[in-house]
Amino acid sequence: MNITAADVNKLRQLTGAGMMDCKKALTEAEGDFDKAVEVLRKAGQKVAAKRADNETSEGVILVDVSEGGKSAIVLALACETEPVSNVENFKTLADQILQAAVKNQAKDKEALLALALENGQSVQENITELIGKIGEKIVVSSYEFIEGEQVVAYIHSNKKAAGIISFANTGGADVNELGRDVAMQVVAMKPVGLDKEDVDPTIVEKEIEIGKDQARQEGKPEAMLEKIAMGKLNKFYKENTLLNQEFVKDGSMTIAQLIEKTVKGLKITSFKRIVIG
Repeated sequence: MNITAADVNKLRQLTGAGMMDCKKALTEAEGDFDKAVEVLRKAGQKVAAKRADNETSEGVILVDVSEGGKSAIVLALACETEPVSNVENFKTLADQILQAAVKNQAKDKEALLALALENGQSVQENITELIGKIGEKIVVSSYEFIEGEQVVAYIHSNKKAAGIISFANTGGADVNELGRDVAMQVVAMKPVGLDKEDVDPTIVEKEIEIGKDQARQEGKPEAMLEKIAMGKLNKFYKENTLLNQEFVKDGSMTIAQLIEKTVKGLKITSFKRIVIG
């Protein structure tokens, strides 16, 4: 059987795989193009399985805020190394996934991965295929669909971090500038909850125990440990819940005071922080 350079190039144009991979696939498929495509897909699945435990600390975050700002979609497509994040095929696939998410208003990652792209294959199938071509783990590491009266997004210049804020009670005011400032705060200051009551109880328990241990090591009386730990917990809330954090641009006010000063009665209903790496 003679596999010509024209055959190899045709398969390469069809799949985007490397020349040698295409030649091997055509040889294994005995010149059958459909079978060769399937061979390449299986190769991607093998690579994906082999690299499943690898870390993905590079990639790109893309954000789409709907016209009118009533919803936002955030997609993080992650890979293992920076060079791969700059490969055109990787960036193109990220764009295609985001466009499909917007078009279909996918509400969660599971729904997103099942969406069909223009080539008829699902998002997950396209990711697996690209893994086969590039030879590196690629995953949708985060996906968020956020709705609200007004949703504002900030994406860091390196496209590896983003913050999303959802507002209520805007009273028709434009809160885009405020939202961008608060979203930047979310990226920089890493709040674990909106307010005290939103912090995961396991985190609260852990902080109380840490506070007690620290006080005990300082030689404080056992009877005082609980009170000291609660004081440390209140400090933790101030530093790690968004509404109670000091505004990074003006330490004289908290985020809660900032939003009340900007629009009386304005509320943050939710926030998201998405980071690669």
